[in-house]
Amino acid sequence: MTKADIQFVRSLADKRARTEHGLFVAEGEKLISELLASPMRVRRIYSLAGVFDTQNDCVEIVSEREMERISQLKTPNNSLAVVEIPTHSLRSVDTAHSLVLALDKVQNPGNLGTIMRLADWFGITNIVCSEDCADCFNPKVVQATMGAIIRVNVHYTDLAAWLDGENRSGTPTYGTFLDGDDIYSTDLSSCGVIVMGNEGRGIGDECAASVSRRLFIPPYPADRRGSESLNVAIATAVICAEFRRRTGNK
Repeated sequence: MTKADIQFVRSLADKRARTEHGLFVAEGEKLISELLASPMRVRRIYSLAGVFDTQNDCVEIVSEREMERISQLKTPNNSLAVVEIPTHSLRSVDTAHSLVLALDKVQNPGNLGTIMRLADWFGITNIVCSEDCADCFNPKVVQATMGAIIRVNVHYTDLAAWLDGENRSGTPTYGTFLDGDDIYSTDLSSCGVIVMGNEGRGIGDECAASVSRRLFIPPYPADRRGSESLNVAIATAVICAEFRRRTGNK
C-alpha cells in the first residue's frame, strides 16, 4: 500500500470523508464475504495472505503492519473492505403493511448498530432516523450490526415531520414513555411505526406529538424501585419481541 492509500482508508473513519467519497469501511472475513455476496459494491479489499482469492481484481495483499495502520479496530482483523454507500428511497418505506423502527437522536454508535442487528433478527427492514442520529456507516456501527447493514435500510430525514405525516395518514405510531400503557396488556398491530428515543432524554417533544399509542415496559415486580429506564437497544429488543410474539402471524 502507498502512504496515500493508507491515509485515504483512515480518512473514512470521518463522516465528512465518507459522505464526500460515498464510501465506508467494513472489517473481517465473514462480513466482507457477506458483502461480496450481496448487492452492495465492494470497491477494494485489503487482506492478509491466504484470506481472499487473489484472482479477484479488487483484492490487495497487505502486511500485518499495514493492516494495523488502516484498521479502525483496537485489534485489527485479517481483512478490510472499502464499500460503496448504497442509496435508499424513503418513499419505499411501507408502514401500511410492515413494521418500521424510527429513532430519535440515538447517538451512540454501539446502540445504533445493535438496533440494526435486532431489526434484522425480527424481520424489520427499514429504520427511519432523525438527522442527528449516529451515522450508520460509522465503523463502530458497521461492526456492531454483524452483517445486518446489508439487509436493513437506514433512512435519515426530518423525523418529526415524517412522523407527523404518518400520523395524519392514520398509521399506528407507537412510542415508549414512562407514563405509557403496559405493553403486555395493550393492543398491538402488525404494521406501523415504533419510535425509540435518545439514550438520556427519550423521545423528544416534537416527535412525541405524533405518537398515537404510548407504551411502557413495566419493571418486575411492578412496584419495585430500581433503574429509571432501560438502555434504548434493550428496550427495542423487548418491544420488537412482544410485537412479533403477538402479531407475527397476522
